[in-house]
Amino acid sequence: MPETLKMRAMRIALFCLLSSALLAAPTPATAPDVPVVAITHHESKIRFFVKASVALEGKFDRWNSTLTFTSPDVTSGVLDIKIQADSVDTGSDMKNGKLKSEKFFDVKNNPEIIFHSTKIVQTSPTTFEIDGDFTIRGVSNPEKLTLTLPASGKGLDHIEGKMVFDRKDYGMNSGIPFIKIADHVEVTIALTAKQVSGPPLVFKH
Repeated sequence: MPETLKMRAMRIALFCLLSSALLAAPTPATAPDVPVVAITHHESKIRFFVKASVALEGKFDRWNSTLTFTSPDVTSGVLDIKIQADSVDTGSDMKNGKLKSEKFFDVKNNPEIIFHSTKIVQTSPTTFEIDGDFTIRGVSNPEKLTLTLPASGKGLDHIEGKMVFDRKDYGMNSGIPFIKIADHVEVTIALTAKQVSGPPLVFKH
């Protein structure tokens, strides 16, 4: 059936309307050019130490971490660390089993130990204080992590960090048979990181 003038006019009007809408639609904003940093996990370590009547220290074998930035300002970074609690290794099966139990890490119900930074403050050319939320056995509290960068000023190549927390703040009130344990736990991290793209990070000197 031949197209009538009225139908043709309506089709042209509809085409013009759709074209105008598409042209008027805002284009999506491009992502800002920010530093991208990768952490080399096989060259990094997370360890812990507790003062006790018998040596109580160890490491975690399985964990992941990211360091992301929203601008070149180094204090815009966000550090996330997620540890698989059942990967604890003290070198003793007895100690490992006790730490994995419900009275300590409670790995069955809370498989991850998490640190998520909320604020980074540069306190010197090579030191930082990082406030964050620390979660262990399902309990979260604010904690402070101190970081130190290489004195050589080569950026993030080797990051050393330390955090001390009170285990009783997280419901870990028990002890280990025949071992007297202090309340404070010292966690140390050694991260090997490298900037892989984006503008250089800006540090305060």
